[in-house]
Order: sequence, then C-alpha cells, then structure tokens
Amino acid sequence: QVQFVESGGGVVQAGGSLRLSCVGSGITFSTTAIGWYRQVPGKQRELIARIRRDDDTKYADSLEGRFTISRDNAKNTVFLQMHNLKPEDTAVYYCNIGWAIGSFGSAYSNWGQGTQVTVSS
Repeated sequence: QVQFVESGGGVVQAGGSLRLSCVGSGITFSTTAIGWYRQVPGKQRELIARIRRDDDTKYADSLEGRFTISRDNAKNTVFLQMHNLKPEDTAVYYCNIGWAIGSFGSAYSNWGQGTQVTVSS
C-alpha cells in the first residue's frame, strides 16, 4: 500500500525558513514525479512544486524562487526547502504524485496527514 508521511512543518515568523520532508512507502519516488501540494482552508489542494524522475523540477510562479524541491533516492524521501516565508504560505503541505503545477491531485489517493506550516507576520 502506498503511504506518504510528511513532517517538518511548524510556526515561523515571516522571513524565516523551514524544510519539509516526505517519506514514501509502497512507491519508488525515483520512478515517477513527486510533488508538494498545499491547501488553505476553503480551497482545494494545489500542486506547487514537483520533481520528475529525470530530476527536472518545476514550481508555481507564486513561489518566486523561494522554495526548492529535492529528492534522496536512497531514503525514498522528498524535501521542500522553504526560504523567506510569507504569511500567505500558511497552509497544510502534502506530498503525492504530481506532474502539472496547479493541478489538484484529484486522481490520486493515499494522502498522508500533511504538515502544517504557519507563518506569522
């Protein structure tokens, strides 16, 4: 069974940094495209960053170069390094298969519990 376990969220002040981690089981991250989604209350979960099996990365324009996605194949783990955080980055962050930035991941199941990121002004 495919499972994703996200961690690394927390409460930070605007301008701070966080590093999120996602460990997968039942799926090999290096054979597909894995992404980070985020969801704010009242809105759908949205893919904001993804890394493909060929290491190609893509990001939502709204991130303005502040986030970096990476992958550790040996640990089957994907990371999201976030710098210069803004209050509008406050959301629950999830990882799952993801190809198209802005997509909602509706085709995918087995969502983890996510990790909450709260950025105070």
